[in-house]
Amino acid sequence: MSSSSSSPELETPSQTLGTALAQLRQAQGLSLNEVSVRTKYSTSQLEALECDNWDDLPSGVPLRWMVKGYARALEADEEAMLALLGPQQGQAPHAARTDMRQGTDWSSNERSLYSEPTQRSWGWWLIILVLISVAVFYALNQGWIPEDWLLFDWLKEFRS
Repeated sequence: MSSSSSSPELETPSQTLGTALAQLRQAQGLSLNEVSVRTKYSTSQLEALECDNWDDLPSGVPLRWMVKGYARALEADEEAMLALLGPQQGQAPHAARTDMRQGTDWSSNERSLYSEPTQRSWGWWLIILVLISVAVFYALNQGWIPEDWLLFDWLKEFRS
């Protein structure tokens, strides 16, 4: 459903996301409490969104989810609401998704998040190898391993 057919005031370029959502909600005769029940967001979060108080709201993807959920609850065009969100947040609405898909413009912090585990994985293998070795020599010492399994004579020395 397009929001342009239900509310012509969304066509004005100077309108903010918050005022558009508030006008849509009021046009449908819904209270913040009713929208809160539909969206599962608190009334204080919805009020902050309607007042364009970005400091009291999450940023990034959680904010986009919130806007989409609010638009869905009002049966408005989600993409149109997200388009209003982008300029107010100083970014294009799909910039983060495009960068991640293309693999460009990643900061060094994001790169290190993905490359560190492979650089440190040898440490875990070393710990696992030491633990297995200790377990095998303990089993040998306790006599839990049958003698015909011992291929090397020096292993037989560890048996009690």
